[in-house]
Amino acid sequence: MSNIILGIDLGTTNSLWAVSGGPSGAQVSELVPSVVAILPNGTFLVGEDAKDLAWQHPERVVHSVKRLIGRSTSELRLEASRLPYQVVEGQASQARIRIPLDGKEGRGPWHDYSPEEVSAMILGDIKRRAERALGIEQINEAVITVPAYFDEAQRQATKRASELAHFTNVRLVNEPTAAAMAYGIDGGKDGTVLVYDLGGGTFDVSVLKIMKGVFRVLATHGDTQLGGDDFDRKILTRVLKHITEATGAQLGDDPRVLQTLRRSAEGLKIRLSQEDHAELEINAGAAPLTVALSRDDFEQLIATDVARTMRCVEAAIADASLDASAIDDIVLVGGSTRIRAVRAALASRFGREPHTEIDPDRAVALGAAVQAGVLAGDTKDLLLLDIVPLSLGIETLGGAFSKLILRNTTVPCSVMEEFSTQVENQTGIDLNIFQGERELVADCRQIGSFRLTGIPAMPAGLPRVAVTFTVDQHGLLRVSARELRSGQTASIEVLPTLGLSKEEVRHMVAESIDKAQEDILAREALDMHNKAEAIVRGTEEALAHGSEGLAPEQAYSIKKALARVKGLQHGEDLPALHTALEELSSMTMQLADDLIGAAVRKAIAARKERVS
Repeated sequence: MSNIILGIDLGTTNSLWAVSGGPSGAQVSELVPSVVAILPNGTFLVGEDAKDLAWQHPERVVHSVKRLIGRSTSELRLEASRLPYQVVEGQASQARIRIPLDGKEGRGPWHDYSPEEVSAMILGDIKRRAERALGIEQINEAVITVPAYFDEAQRQATKRASELAHFTNVRLVNEPTAAAMAYGIDGGKDGTVLVYDLGGGTFDVSVLKIMKGVFRVLATHGDTQLGGDDFDRKILTRVLKHITEATGAQLGDDPRVLQTLRRSAEGLKIRLSQEDHAELEINAGAAPLTVALSRDDFEQLIATDVARTMRCVEAAIADASLDASAIDDIVLVGGSTRIRAVRAALASRFGREPHTEIDPDRAVALGAAVQAGVLAGDTKDLLLLDIVPLSLGIETLGGAFSKLILRNTTVPCSVMEEFSTQVENQTGIDLNIFQGERELVADCRQIGSFRLTGIPAMPAGLPRVAVTFTVDQHGLLRVSARELRSGQTASIEVLPTLGLSKEEVRHMVAESIDKAQEDILAREALDMHNKAEAIVRGTEEALAHGSEGLAPEQAYSIKKALARVKGLQHGEDLPALHTALEELSSMTMQLADDLIGAAVRKAIAARKERVS
């Protein structure tokens, strides 16, 4: 085990590591709570020790940081209001949000952390635990799992966290894909698998095809703001309401009480996965106060959330161009899949019970270890093919979205497409990079931009700009541009300024379907207006340089058709514009032929004159 690559499940609630290979096969660690407590002197605790301090110092204990990473304060208003610690806007030179753990800003370097730094503390602790357990001085490489619906910002932030934890070589793998790899270890059978991953803070569902050791992701869907933490919160709300009704006490503003009750709510949830009834006793004075919750009550509380997950399941199946009967197996991942209502919903939809052979808390880490074994060369009969969750492309003339890499494309992948300029003597080009599913950039999300400069001044349309989009094995995007005539190049590794919230991701995909016809018509109108502008410009230039060879009636007809197009090109009457363009195009074809013929005749005459 000299070349160790660690598999890490960096979870919202718990994290753990795993390695594959060796005489004893796969080795998986115990669960480590994804909780960090930072003390006033700057030292920090991770795991159970940090979790134990949450009731006493809730403002200094960070949990669920995975829900914050790579996101902005504007996206986290509701989430931040539910946390016992503060979340504030970072400075321009810092990460987008910061966590001042002493409750005040600017009180020294250890009082102000980004989610990436807190995540790095968890990853660093996992790294040290693995090194001790395996008897290895230093482990520098890892496969770290992320939700399938993490966008560019969230993936980049996770990569930065791994670098801060002193991992020098890291690959990111989608969590459902890792779970499918864990599932493929024992049976090794081919088929179509649906991976249902309901963890503490995120939900993912993926449809994968497994054939002869090749794991191909057909489609993925999910919700980065749905998980067991939300179930805990609903139980907590019920408990607080019961306390208020029984005693009149309002406890919602006390962070210490909330932190304690949150852990109690989590305990009730876990017990109700196995029992029909659970109780919480609270020392409220002379007599203890009992809060009782049945499994039926709990399932009613979370019914809308379970339904949300099933809508994602349906969307993933549709994206894979399959129906439910094509699913051979259902794999469960995440501690919240132990909830009976979740398993019942899946069994009802697919007519079969989900697989439960692998511990759902450990499946992702185990799958990450399998992928680590592939990278290390220990496993040669498995291949992972992941996908791009949202289409990627650039803005073109008039605000059109030109998609270079389509949603659900297998990664790693690279696509090149040529573009040109629309302005005379243009020496620089701004490339604006977007992700989304609509036809116009106004309806998509900008994730980056850069400028290609140093292009020699040329007529519009003459420069040849090759734009290349490359998505690596981590799902990270790099964009480059090269002007082929001059050799000028520019590139960028996309570091988006904003991540996608759950509503925006779901809205982008759903709206692209709901408004498909509207988008097609808008794109057709844009393309026709762009075509009209190009034809008008070209015709005017041709008339300016070669109209002397035209018969008067021919020149008159062309100018008349040109005027008709110019009168319609900015209007809404597209059929009339189309007809006018067809008429002008037929005339200018003859004009182009005449101009070329005249140029050839002129060149021949000049050659004869030189010879004589």
